[in-house]
Amino acid sequence: MAEPILLEVDGNENCPRMPAMAYEALAGPVEVSRVRLAEPGRPPGLYRVTGWSSAGGGTPCPALYAPVSDSGGGAVHLVYGGDWGVRLKPLDSPEGWDLRSPRQFGEPYLMLIDREDVLGEE
Repeated sequence: MAEPILLEVDGNENCPRMPAMAYEALAGPVEVSRVRLAEPGRPPGLYRVTGWSSAGGGTPCPALYAPVSDSGGGAVHLVYGGDWGVRLKPLDSPEGWDLRSPRQFGEPYLMLIDREDVLGEE
């Protein structure tokens, strides 16, 4: 069994604070760069994802994926990043990572139901 995943995201310009949470990992984490989202308030589709770190006032770092146990005995798919969460932008966006971009948004982390929504590297 993989090591537990302990997450705590400080409140920052990228996303709101998320208190410390622990997840039972079903496999070790791997880097991921793309996800499929279909959530309220956001256009459904493919997104690039990166971790977001407090280093330098906010910089990209690897985003990681691991399947984790959910309370119902199944698995959900956790995508997480740095101490400032994860940052996303539409897959077709040519712009670099930027906290000021209206086309980008941050989250403390993502919990995806379907494994097919975690697309990994290009």
